[in-house]
This record gives sequence, C-alpha cells and structure tokens, in this order.
Amino acid sequence: MTLIQIDDPGDPRLDRFLRLTDMKLRAAREPVEGIFIAEGRLVIDRALKAGLEPLAAVATSKWAVSAQAELPAPVPIYELAESDLRELTGFRVHRGALVAFRRPAQLAVSSLLSSARRVVVLEDLVDHTNVGTIARSAAGLGFDGMIVSPSCADPLYRRSVKTSMGAVLSLPWSRATDWPGDIAAAREIGFSVVALSPTGDVPLSALCFTPSDRVALVLGTEGAGLSSAVQTLATHVVSIPMDGGVDSLNVAVAAGIACYALRQQLSEAN
Repeated sequence: MTLIQIDDPGDPRLDRFLRLTDMKLRAAREPVEGIFIAEGRLVIDRALKAGLEPLAAVATSKWAVSAQAELPAPVPIYELAESDLRELTGFRVHRGALVAFRRPAQLAVSSLLSSARRVVVLEDLVDHTNVGTIARSAAGLGFDGMIVSPSCADPLYRRSVKTSMGAVLSLPWSRATDWPGDIAAAREIGFSVVALSPTGDVPLSALCFTPSDRVALVLGTEGAGLSSAVQTLATHVVSIPMDGGVDSLNVAVAAGIACYALRQQLSEAN
C-alpha cells in the first residue's frame, strides 16, 4: 500500500478528485474517464465488496491509516490536510476519505430486462439525491433492477452513490438508449408498466399482481412528471391518494411508498 503525503491540492495526481461539487464538470468527465467517486468508509467498503476496482484515494490524516488497511495494494492513498482536501473537492469531506473506482461495464437494457422481474424506471430525474434514494428503496424492497432514461441524472455520481448508501453499486442498472422505446420493449416481453402520476385515475392500492407477474414501476422528473409518451405506453397509470390539500409527494418518497406497496401486495399473494 502506498501512502503519499501531499501539501499542494493542485498536484496533478489529484485530478480525479478535483471540483467534485461541479456537477456539469463531473457529469462530463467521469463517464468518459470511466470512473466514479465513492465517499465514506461504508460506501467504499460496499464498492469493494461488489468487486469494483479502486484506482486512487484521498484522505485526511485521521482516515488515511484505516483507508490503508482496507484498500488493496498498490492503490495510492494521497494524504492531505483537511483544509487542502476541502479546497480540492469543493466541500468539507466529513467522512474523511474518497476513493476513485473504475466504472463497471454498462449493462444493456435488454440484458437487465431478460433476468429481472421487478424494475424501477426513472424518466429524466435531475436530482442525484433522488436517484440515489430511489435506488436504495428499490434494492431494499425487493426490486432487482433499475433503468434510467437518456437524460436522467447519473446513478454513479458521488451524491447518488452516497445517498443510496452504496445500494446502487449492487442493484443492476442500465441507461436506456431508445426512449421511450425501451418501455415498449419491456411490455413486449411481458412486463406490466405501472406509471406513477398525481393525475393517475387508479389508486396504487387497487393494483393486483401475482408473484409471477413482471412489473416495471415508472417515475417521472421532479417538475413535469412523466411524459405523455410514457403514460401512453403504460398498462396502468396510478396515483397515491393525497389529503390535506397536498397534490403530490417528492418523487423519491413516492417511489419508496410504491415499492413497499408492491412488495406487500406480492407477500400477501403468496
């Protein structure tokens, strides 16, 4: 294991970790460079357990020794003062350590659909926190895959990975290349496409599936919601009934409720 002390946050060896809060920069460079950033020991540990390859790490002196014990040789660990690490990344790294991992190979939508029975599908979500939270709910509530639209936020962006608590590293996911054609493809191979929308005329609780049914739960962008094209392709357009003059929920909250409701329904059907 190589522990390297650095006192200059402008050192070119740290370029992978530069300006982590610059969303446009990171979205442009990380997929091209084939990396993603894991933050904190729990997420780093889950990435390692998922068999992903670490490339380099940065850490404060407090965390450098523990990072050295966890990461395989010869991954370099660059030790920086907390102020230098903040200058490098653009934020205070409360969890003390960041690791750049090689991105796993992109899974094709057709491959994911061929083996999955429950998938969550995200159309054009722009908030990485919402994407990560939905991935965590899906993984924890019995879904076995996630599909994101071409314009959806990156599930492997640092905040997505962090918010998912690493769940996005174990939940198979794919980015659609034919939209909304990939929704139609899911229907063609037997998926019931459940579109969740505040305007849906059927309550979520009215759905009736059996354990053998294949279900794709589709959620739309935080502002406009699901496009009319996707709703047209759906087999069910459903809503979560609301009270108190509230017309809708945050998309990640709605996704958690829907994932739980579907799991409960399937449990009761057994």
